[in-house]
Amino acid sequence: MSFNDNIQLDPGRVTTSKGGRGGRGLAIGGGGSLLVVIALVVISQLTGVDLIGGLTGSGGQQQSQSAAPGIDLSHCTSGQAANQKDECRMVATAQSLDAMWGEQLPQQANTEYAKPGFQIFQNSVSTQCGTASANVGPFYCPGDKTVYLDLSFFKQLSQFGAKNGPLAQEYIVAHEFGHHIQNLTGQFTAHDTRQSGDGSDAVRMELQADCYAGIWVNRASQTVDKNSGEAFLQKPSDTQIADALGVAAAIGDDHLQQQSQGGVNPDSWTHGSSEQRTRWFKTGIEQGSMQACDTFSATDL
Repeated sequence: MSFNDNIQLDPGRVTTSKGGRGGRGLAIGGGGSLLVVIALVVISQLTGVDLIGGLTGSGGQQQSQSAAPGIDLSHCTSGQAANQKDECRMVATAQSLDAMWGEQLPQQANTEYAKPGFQIFQNSVSTQCGTASANVGPFYCPGDKTVYLDLSFFKQLSQFGAKNGPLAQEYIVAHEFGHHIQNLTGQFTAHDTRQSGDGSDAVRMELQADCYAGIWVNRASQTVDKNSGEAFLQKPSDTQIADALGVAAAIGDDHLQQQSQGGVNPDSWTHGSSEQRTRWFKTGIEQGSMQACDTFSATDL
């Protein structure tokens, strides 16, 4: 999904930081279980309990933003830059999501939109949900209402069997912003997401965030940058949508379990199967409606 070249970006919308490399780290696909990683990340995100820090050696990986400020975003001032650089694409995606949800959330949920924080980090980061290494992957912390992402995650997509295309990257960000929408609308407090398994509230929460990401794909090309007067994004092509759907499938619990464990255990799912993730993402793309994304009332996920 390409941004229109003339949209104007504010590099200050996204912050950056660079943590130290101390501590044990959390190795996805290494000696540990990928399923355990996923489960601990989700529980930490949704409860605010620091389960991640214990694994990442938080004592040796404290964030050091003043000493190492991280990625320079000063060049991220236009849609053209967003089409060329991953870090600028993050700025543009955040601004597009802000504009879209700023319009849609009051209309569809009678709730005012408040922007989440968005931080690109390197190596590790300290949050109110604990300390996370870059290997944890993108996540949303409800405690500080911030999305955290290490750009190196995008290079790992091919390891999961997905294409690292622009819309694929943007889907990841839109999914995490979807968790922020859930936070604003009270979904975190309304449902018990501590239990995992197929059909659990934890899975329903993740599938709803996928659906909310689809709403953004549906409406992004109709959402206008007020500074330039142009829509943020061009209408996505079938190929771009296929790439994004491929990411949703690649990070389904069944696919990840098959890769890491050689088998599938639905009782331990935290995000949903590949089929479920792609189907709810498509629901958002096709209908553009928060009502259509009510996974908590769905009898069939």
